[in-house]
Amino acid sequence: MRPADQTKSVDRAGGSPRIRISGISEKGLSRGTAAVAIFCLMFAIGVLDYFTGFEVSFLVFYFLPVALAVTAFGWRIGVLTAIVSVTVWLAGDFAAGAHYANRLVPWWNATIAFGTYLVLIALLARLLATQREMEERIRQRTVALTDEIAERERLEKVILGISERERRNLGHDLHDGLGQHLTGTSLTGQILVEKLQARNAEEAADATRLVTLIEEAIEQTRRLAKGLVLADIERDGLSAALQELALTSTVQSRVACEFHCDGTPTLDEGTTVHLYRIAQEAVSNALRHANARRIEIALAASGSGLTLTVRDNGAGLPALAAGGRGLGLRIMAHRATIVGASFAIGPAPGGGTLMTCRLPSSPFVS
Repeated sequence: MRPADQTKSVDRAGGSPRIRISGISEKGLSRGTAAVAIFCLMFAIGVLDYFTGFEVSFLVFYFLPVALAVTAFGWRIGVLTAIVSVTVWLAGDFAAGAHYANRLVPWWNATIAFGTYLVLIALLARLLATQREMEERIRQRTVALTDEIAERERLEKVILGISERERRNLGHDLHDGLGQHLTGTSLTGQILVEKLQARNAEEAADATRLVTLIEEAIEQTRRLAKGLVLADIERDGLSAALQELALTSTVQSRVACEFHCDGTPTLDEGTTVHLYRIAQEAVSNALRHANARRIEIALAASGSGLTLTVRDNGAGLPALAAGGRGLGLRIMAHRATIVGASFAIGPAPGGGTLMTCRLPSSPFVS
């Protein structure tokens, strides 16, 4: 059957709506096949009942077609099948030569058998209805859970976006506020140096040293602002930003931090920012917790994906981080999940810590 022919129908023969697609029942058995199976079962049981004689009762076996009728068509068809089954049973016994002292005996037996079938039909129908209700509840709960997960992921992305905007605002404030103020202070200090030098004052050397310290503070402020605003990511991409991260880390911490790049990845801004933040957090962990003396940042891009690694020669992960309970590690793992990347961190061969983030199936330029 073509997909276009698949339609939904509602079966009300069983007293409650039952959804089927292309005439297929919930059990995967077509109505026509079920009807043939019911007829064949009743015929086979009736033949066996006839040849075994009226002394041997096959009443219990007639419940097989009755149960199949209830399952495939509903309780009404089940009741009709029960009536036909009792009729076939009576006809088989009479044909086999059954004799009763009282004519009411066979009808009494038929009534008892039919009543038993009705009880079993009611129980089976209720069981099937309960099963359908449970399946519907499970489906609804699954849909609700899926929606909740999707909404949570959306909110997490919004929160990270807000955090990134706050970083940018803080970076602009550092650059335009504190940076400009320090620049003005440096100019004022330079004027003071010139005045002191004009008078050959001994304090001129100290003032010069003060101006030098202010200029170093200006440079540090600019680097901090650049790390928060991520202007290099928007302009030159992830490679340039990681190179700047390595240089900044080396200057500020006096720890050798190197960057190696194999291939130039082409990524959207959101993915680039998340990968940069992961590398930034890994470098920060190496400097603050591992007491590393050497850090290597590596970016490898190929047709199969992108791999970002940060390796250090420090003391390894602290106990809290090793158990995956550190806030920084959870944020790194969550950022990797958002961009569809895998994340792993653990001991590096030869000592230290190795962080690996792999992003598969992305467009790259080698």
